[in-house]
Formats: sequence, structure tokens, C-alpha cells
Amino acid sequence: MLFQVEMTVDIPLDFDKAEAERIKAVEKAYSHELQRSGEWRHIWRVAGQYANLSIFDVASNERLHEILMGLPLYPFMTIKVTPLCRHPSSIRDDDR
Repeated sequence: MLFQVEMTVDIPLDFDKAEAERIKAVEKAYSHELQRSGEWRHIWRVAGQYANLSIFDVASNERLHEILMGLPLYPFMTIKVTPLCRHPSSIRDDDR
């Protein structure tokens, strides 16, 4: 199942800087693991914002929920999820 996920991060300005950097490092490792597994299929930065647009390819809604809730930056995020399906005009064989 494909999902477009928009994530905007808003860490409070008074949040401990060292702790923020630690959380970001853990988040990066977590996202790399999911990208290598194929579940986090694409990630793009939104220019000029602390935000990204990602494509997830997961087995279920529950799996996507588990992944998103597991993001170390989740407490600081606003997330918008859009389910996707293959467009009949797509020429890509790997679209599902």
C-alpha cells in the first residue's frame, strides 16, 4: 500500500539543543533503516521549511501507523497522510 506522508517538524525554540541533536541522529538512523527495507520508498525536503514529503510502501494502515508513531521526532510533528493508488496512465512497472 502506498501513502504520501507530509511531515512538518516544529521543535520549540527553548528545547534543549543537545537533546534535539540526539533525537535527530536517532531519527536519521531509523529512517535509513526503513529506506533500506523499502518501506520508506522516497523522501524529499520541502524547500525553505523544516518539512519533508515522503512515500511509504507498507503492508497495511497499521504498519504505517506503527512507523510514524515510532519516529523519534513524532512529538514535534504535524503529519498529513494521503493514500495512493496506481494511475492507469503510469508507465512504471514498480507502481502499485
